[in-house]
Amino acid sequence: MEFPLLWVINILITIYLVIDSKKTGKNPVLWGIMGFLFGIITLSIYWIRTGKKILGWILLILAIIFTILFILFILAVLFMSFSYI
Repeated sequence: MEFPLLWVINILITIYLVIDSKKTGKNPVLWGIMGFLFGIITLSIYWIRTGKKILGWILLILAIIFTILFILFILAVLFMSFSYI
């Protein structure tokens, strides 16, 4: 159930980045592709580059923390599954 939600979030981020990058004079194709592929990390970098620095840095730090925690969780699950062999 989580993966379709992530797809929807990435699509909404892509739409926002394409529309807003046209307003700020940035390349909408580049920001749209990056937003679709990397989602929240791209949104936070975009906000840092366009003047919403505090919100961008907070979002970037949170995204990095959650990514690291997710990787550690996957590694823990793999370790636990192989430890019973």
